[in-house]
Amino acid sequence: MNKYLIRYIDFLQNVLNRGHERSVKAKKNVLGLLALKGSGIAISFFLVPLTINYVEPTQYGIWITLSSLVAWLNYFDIGFGHGLRNKFSEALANGETEKARIYVSTTYFSLGAVIGLILILFFIVNPFLNWANILNAKQEMATELSTLALIVFVFFCLQFIFQLLSTVLTANHEPAKASLLQTLGSFISLLIIFVLTKITEGNLLYLGAVLSATPVVVMGIAGIWFYKTSYKQFSPSFRLFNLVYVRDLMGLGIQFFIINISVLVMLNTDNIVITQLLGPEKVTVFNVAYKLFTMISMIFILIATPLWSAYTDAYTKGDFDWIKRTLKNVQKIWLLLGVLTIGVLFISPWFFKLWLGDTVHVPFTLSIAMTTYVISYIWMTIYTFLLNGMGKIRLQLYVATIAGAIYIPLVIYFGKILGLEGITYLSTVFFIFTGIIYWVQTKKILNKTAVGLWDK
Repeated sequence: MNKYLIRYIDFLQNVLNRGHERSVKAKKNVLGLLALKGSGIAISFFLVPLTINYVEPTQYGIWITLSSLVAWLNYFDIGFGHGLRNKFSEALANGETEKARIYVSTTYFSLGAVIGLILILFFIVNPFLNWANILNAKQEMATELSTLALIVFVFFCLQFIFQLLSTVLTANHEPAKASLLQTLGSFISLLIIFVLTKITEGNLLYLGAVLSATPVVVMGIAGIWFYKTSYKQFSPSFRLFNLVYVRDLMGLGIQFFIINISVLVMLNTDNIVITQLLGPEKVTVFNVAYKLFTMISMIFILIATPLWSAYTDAYTKGDFDWIKRTLKNVQKIWLLLGVLTIGVLFISPWFFKLWLGDTVHVPFTLSIAMTTYVISYIWMTIYTFLLNGMGKIRLQLYVATIAGAIYIPLVIYFGKILGLEGITYLSTVFFIFTGIIYWVQTKKILNKTAVGLWDK
């Protein structure tokens, strides 16, 4: 037994250490991310039935819808996060450590100012918002939901600042460390929610406070530790804040910001439309199906995440051969994950029964729609990550803006006619259409035939 184990370890080490230094880093990070995210997925699957049973399905649907609304904030960093990711990687590729630290410092303090203004605005507006109407909930919950919205909003705003550490870790080709922090936050949340189920009655405020605050606390403590130790050379300092670098970050970042808003419309308005058209309980049905099937797309994101910064490094150094080889391997992974998604479809009725019992019923027709959703989403993401890494996002900007503009009226129409399945299939059509455009652009850039908008 030990002999075979030793052979397996030797084989694994040989595979991991073979190839370009950039590929070796990516493979090691992918392995670490898969291990960590596997733990994160397991935690997530335990957390769903735990929270549903704690607050019951309708309140859980309200929580999901509210968190989706507040999650819009994640895109209101005006592109600073994505701008930092690319500019930081470029600076390191050129051996400019001090410049990388200036980018970090400028991003932290610029984003901090933006978030401060957003918080002030929300404190002014929130008393005038009827969250019961917004979330299609009972009017007697209005005061509770207003308080919950305030708690969730504040912690999401703080998360804006603290999660920049994940951006820096990822841009420095260490996304596994960022994933470790996220997994730790999820694990602690699970433990606290478990304790709450034993000592309290179902309480939406407790649930929202725990799920919002825990990741922020974990990331904040981690930021202090990293910037005092191994990342001290990149620690933010106000004296390094530079307005010139704000414009540098924003030049690329504002394009990412507009793209993210468009993507946000396509990915995060579904819960809002569902709760208004079909009721909060249908949000729960949609999200448990979404959580199972997008587990596959999460696996792909884990693989693609280290590649974003690796693509930036390769493109900065003109290493097109490495990019082409890597892209072919990623396309093969997409085929394998497509087969895996179809496999999940066939076992989904059994899995939902085992996972949730009789609490939530997911129609098999919705599972079929989710299968097409995931396969098409991964196909599109192959090329968006590559184009993002190379900074070729102008065409993506136009396509995403047009798609976002027409998505809401279409999703309302298909939601009324076909329900949850119609909403899901609409996203699939958009993913296929945009994926084809990005695939063509990628081919042109790698073959050095891209001109005009195709090369921007």
